[in-house]
Amino acid sequence: MTYPRTHAAGRRGGTPSRSGGRSTAAVRVPPRRGPAGRRAVLAVLWAGLLLAVLPWWWQTPDDSLRTTTATLTAAGRIAGLVAGYLLLVQVLLMSRLPVLERRLGGEQIARWHRDIGVTLLVAVLAHVSLVLTGYARLQRQSVLVEAGVLLRDYEDMLGAFVAAGILTLLGFTGIRAIRTALPYELWHHLHLSGYLVLLLGFGHQFAHGQQLFRPGPVRTGWIVAYLLVAAALLGGRVVVPLRLNLRHGLRVADVVAENPDTISVYLTGRRLNLLDLRGGQYLRWRFLTAGRWWQAHPFSPSAAGNGRWVRLTVKVVGRHTAGLRDLTPGTRVWAEGPAGVFTAAHRTRGRSLLIAGGSGITPIRALLEELPPGAALIYRARTPADVLLHQELDWFAETYDTDVWYVIGSRDDPGPRRMLSPQGLRQLVPDLADRDVWLCGPPGLVTSTVRALRQAGVPRRQIHLATFEL
Repeated sequence: MTYPRTHAAGRRGGTPSRSGGRSTAAVRVPPRRGPAGRRAVLAVLWAGLLLAVLPWWWQTPDDSLRTTTATLTAAGRIAGLVAGYLLLVQVLLMSRLPVLERRLGGEQIARWHRDIGVTLLVAVLAHVSLVLTGYARLQRQSVLVEAGVLLRDYEDMLGAFVAAGILTLLGFTGIRAIRTALPYELWHHLHLSGYLVLLLGFGHQFAHGQQLFRPGPVRTGWIVAYLLVAAALLGGRVVVPLRLNLRHGLRVADVVAENPDTISVYLTGRRLNLLDLRGGQYLRWRFLTAGRWWQAHPFSPSAAGNGRWVRLTVKVVGRHTAGLRDLTPGTRVWAEGPAGVFTAAHRTRGRSLLIAGGSGITPIRALLEELPPGAALIYRARTPADVLLHQELDWFAETYDTDVWYVIGSRDDPGPRRMLSPQGLRQLVPDLADRDVWLCGPPGLVTSTVRALRQAGVPRRQIHLATFEL
């Protein structure tokens, strides 16, 4: 393989608009899956929010809101109903239920989880402040005194205040700058305290909620909602992973160094032909050795399912990934998934452009196996030594009618900056706006490339991002 002296771009294959002149192997292209599933989930969630608030509307007479105190208390109760419902939705999104993860995908779930989390925090704080203010005005005393009365005299109120504090902490650690500064394992375990909020809030809701403490259809409906979310959590977090691992019994077969900073871990197991794995999806992997068994990390296989082995190509960036070098053949592996909509089944156009940065090539490499012929690939790397799986990518260029460009150099080099600009992208792929674009790489590359793609005329619905974890 050769690279130009400028390290701006290396190329394999013909022009993007031409498909002839090379052999084309048979491709296992899955049937398309449209956006109907995501829209159905969204419709159900909005309907649930409406049903959560309607009982208050039906049961509250208009003449009961004539005073400021009553209005404050009523607004606090509405905020409490909204907060209770959004908490159930948040836990449902965290349940890893296969139907959600395969219909919505990691990027969509992460976006909803973030946005709903902010709204949930605002609703909880509004509920606390409005109810406290309303009750304090009614009793003609200060808010702090009223808070002491509630904590002392009301059942389950202490748990409710603790739940509000936990949610505030989660909102604080969800700020991007703080989240990136925390170790992944610490942030992840802090995030799991969201389940404790559900438990603490349950008693408060049903002991003091005006619409929930009385027996009746509203109370029964909320109990059913709690039970359904609990069942989804049990199914997604326990039953489905247990079934997958008992069926396949995954073990490490070999560990291969791709370069000084990257390794490939090969896994084998039983009946891998029944593993419903699409190219581009990810699983959460737990290697059952001392010091690693308690950590589950999301990695995307770097080859589509083939019924014989599964390969993970991992860049060493911390203690956990560095320790994977020492895995020995026979090590048991616990997996959860597969998940994600970064697959050929979610394509919207006949042709595709794939853009990868660094180790982001791993899901892209697997996805290539299931896309229709005629795809184009732009692979961004800092140095030639950082290019992973280049022999396989060159093979795709010849066998699957794929155009491959290697964009090599520092982010500040004029060559890479020009090649990944709107003009550079259109120059490489003239029919860019008529293709699906599959993008995976570091956050900075993803953000700047999405901006360039939109400026180049690519509709947002044709841009697919690989996002692994909440």
